[in-house]
This record gives sequence, structure tokens and C-alpha cells, in this order.
Amino acid sequence: MDLYKKFDLVECHRCHGVGVLEEEGGWCMYVACMDCGSRTAEIAYNSPEEREEAARKAADLWNKGKTVYTGFGD
Repeated sequence: MDLYKKFDLVECHRCHGVGVLEEEGGWCMYVACMDCGSRTAEIAYNSPEEREEAARKAADLWNKGKTVYTGFGD
């Protein structure tokens, strides 16, 4: 199963937008809102084995509402 489809994400706690699991440069995973830009912390991983665990942690943070918002981006 595709890692990006494996985890159910609730709607954004701030704006009710869609949250998307993202990967940054092959070293971390995080979830970000496609509407307002709220996002979780970056969860680092060091190996392919740790990648799925990092994604699970990012999804868990998102679903609990543990996000940061710095304002709308460009």
C-alpha cells in the first residue's frame, strides 16, 4: 500500500482544510494543510525502515491537532 494513503488524516483543526502527508528531501515527514499552511513538526528518519514510523508519527500529531501556523504563505 502507498505510504501516503496508509494513514487517515482528519481535517485541519484550524480551517477544516485538507491535510496532506509530505516528505522533505528524503530525511523527514510532516503533514501540512493545503488551505491555510498549518503543519506538524518535521519527523526525521535515517533509514527506509524508519520512514513509515516517521509518517505514522506525523499523522498522529496532525490528528491530535499538534500543529503550528505562521500565517498564509505566498
